[in-house]
Amino acid sequence: MAYWEVRVVEVRQVLSLWLQGGGKKTIARQVGLDPKTVRRYVARATELGLRRDGGQEQLDDELLGALALSLQPGRSGPRGDAWRLCETHRAALEEWLTGTKKLRLTKVQTLLERRTGQRVPYRTLHRFAARELGFRRHELTMRVDDCEPGRELQVDFGRMGLIREPGESRQRLVRALIFTAVFSRHSFVWLTHSERTDEVLAGFEAAWRFFGGVFHVVVPDNFKAVVDRADPVNPRFNEAFLDYAQSRGFVADPARIRSPKDKPRVERAVPYVRESFFDGETFLGLEDAQRRAEQWCLTTAGLREHGTTCRQPLVAFDTLAKEALLPAPEQAYDMPTYGDVRVHRDQHFRIAYALYSMPAQYVGETVHVIADRQLVRVYHRRVLVKTHPRQPKGGRHSDPADFPEHKVIYATRDVAALLRKAAEAGPAVSTYAQRLAEMPAQWRQMRAMYRLLGLVRRYGAAPVDRACESALQLDVVDVVRIGRMVRLGLEDGPAPPPSRPLPDNVIRGRFARPVSHFTVQRRPEGPGSLP
Repeated sequence: MAYWEVRVVEVRQVLSLWLQGGGKKTIARQVGLDPKTVRRYVARATELGLRRDGGQEQLDDELLGALALSLQPGRSGPRGDAWRLCETHRAALEEWLTGTKKLRLTKVQTLLERRTGQRVPYRTLHRFAARELGFRRHELTMRVDDCEPGRELQVDFGRMGLIREPGESRQRLVRALIFTAVFSRHSFVWLTHSERTDEVLAGFEAAWRFFGGVFHVVVPDNFKAVVDRADPVNPRFNEAFLDYAQSRGFVADPARIRSPKDKPRVERAVPYVRESFFDGETFLGLEDAQRRAEQWCLTTAGLREHGTTCRQPLVAFDTLAKEALLPAPEQAYDMPTYGDVRVHRDQHFRIAYALYSMPAQYVGETVHVIADRQLVRVYHRRVLVKTHPRQPKGGRHSDPADFPEHKVIYATRDVAALLRKAAEAGPAVSTYAQRLAEMPAQWRQMRAMYRLLGLVRRYGAAPVDRACESALQLDVVDVVRIGRMVRLGLEDGPAPPPSRPLPDNVIRGRFARPVSHFTVQRRPEGPGSLP
């Protein structure tokens, strides 16, 4: 049954006129109430101790509060059958709603009808679940005070909608990285197609240019570009973002996971940006949308009267907060590339689509690499072990000192090093190596020079130099013939000196015989001799 809400002002007026001596019907006519209502007000007031001769000072807040509470209508009569049915199946409802299943209330209504054969009205079921079982009972909250001007900036991603880039047939999803100053509520919007670290840092750089400085504390959400492992006390930051925060001088204080109340200023800004700026608009691509977003932040969002602060965010920021910011960056941020990579069998690792060499002892090891625009720094077990100049995509930098000496010349195609080694063997060998280097096929010329130097190591420099000199006189450039000439020259050379006789003090073998013992004695030819 419907009823009128009892208002304290109305009760005070009725009792004040009654204390002045007015009749109930007269009071009812003056106030616009029914005489029965006036009679009920006066009767309840006298029960609470109100006396007609006591004066107006009796109408204090304590009396009026107690009277208004007693006049509130209560529930008359017992509960209905639907409520009693819910009481009967209280345990099942509690299991479905608050147990391990946690079903939706519409599903619980279906299950209860299936069990009992009777359908409980949704409103009755919702009222029973809320009052008796604590269903969706919201905890009390408290509004957090704002920080000092220019101190804190809250950051969050919001899904906007679809945009078609010029020249493309399909639309792409656009996300907005929203920056909201806590004190002034001034906001900046950075539109992007992805949540990669480079896109997030580009948004931060644009935000510092927009605000004209850097906030002392940044409260971001737990997206992967900022936080690798969320923790309320000791979060593990993304290495790239942590390095960026240190370079720009602000402190990152991320919100707890699934805790929007930790950053309520920017949470309220996300639907406002979507509804006021993005919805219903037609953009000519992401670049056009970003230009219009910055203009919207300065005019529409910046010059509106904020519902909570009752100030224009842009005006409040310029007059109270801007001077408290850290200085804006003067140079663009050089974002490094981070990675844990493996050194392969060819003594190279790959980072940012380029190859870099490492010493042989790191083959098979995993190293940590930081590559900026100038240098590539390699760390092994947190110790810097190698640096390389940064190479473009598809490039390679191989340090000759990383390779074994006997392989580095071949791996780097260093023909000049082979010519220097040949010059050490002799002038003819050097000239012959230069003639070999004139061959059009590079790998064949290097293999020929390696074979020539191999002859020098095997037979010595002098015979190889003489063979090269003879071959040059005949204009024969063939390293195979040089090897044959060296071997033939050694065979036709002078006989080796005779071996020295053993001294007398050397113990001879048991069966040793003098040379004369093995001399064949021929018989004289003549009559009587054997043929």
